[in-house]
Amino acid sequence: MTSLDSVLDKDGVRLTVEDAVATVTLTNPDKRNAQSPALWRALAQAGRSLPGDVRVVVLRGEGKSFSAGLDRQAFTPEGFDGEPSFLDLARGSDAELDAVIAEYQEAFTWWRRSDIVTIAAVQGHAIGAGFQLALACDLRVVAQDVQFAMRETSLGLVPDLTGTHPLVSLVGYARALEICATGRFVHADEAERTGLANLVVPGDELDSAVGDLAAALVAAPRDAVIETKALLQGVSGRSYEEQRTAERAAQARRLRDLAGIGD
Repeated sequence: MTSLDSVLDKDGVRLTVEDAVATVTLTNPDKRNAQSPALWRALAQAGRSLPGDVRVVVLRGEGKSFSAGLDRQAFTPEGFDGEPSFLDLARGSDAELDAVIAEYQEAFTWWRRSDIVTIAAVQGHAIGAGFQLALACDLRVVAQDVQFAMRETSLGLVPDLTGTHPLVSLVGYARALEICATGRFVHADEAERTGLANLVVPGDELDSAVGDLAAALVAAPRDAVIETKALLQGVSGRSYEEQRTAERAAQARRLRDLAGIGD
């Protein structure tokens, strides 16, 4: 791809591509990158629009905050222009509501695809849906001013945008329950200590740190990274012996590929 090809720019989401690295940017800093159904559809479209040679996807937000979470306009009677309000959605059947939430979740699921590695560059507030969007990525590099919080429970709701699984995987059940049930802030030092953040850097170094990490990931052979990611993603669903078997099978594929021998 040529440098910084613009692939998508709509509804508060911009997708650009430079060689093997794509960048998805939330582009509504005046509202602290608050999220809406239109933004979620644009994020899902960004995932579908990735060129096949992209290996790393960086997710970032313009302005002082990564994302302040769901735009509260969703809970007003009028909702968003051209969208049903969440109050209207609540009046639908269980099946209808389930289908709508499943559609919203598509904005958060593709970041874990095995053929890419995703990095969230997080500064300032990452609240609710913003926290869950950062959790959707494989890796998180955060600025020293980061403030994570899961506020859904405090509002009488639950986190439903795929964030609960990675949160428990990263920090454990007890801490995840406490973070969600209290809605408290998690700052940079705790995020790094508990595994929420891979790296904490000063705010003015966030872009360069993410760039260095992306370059290091691209430097490794693609097929080896894909196989390794798949192995690690499957750990929670396998026993120790099953993981040993999966490692052997993956290594056999890599050795045959390096030797030019087909399966």
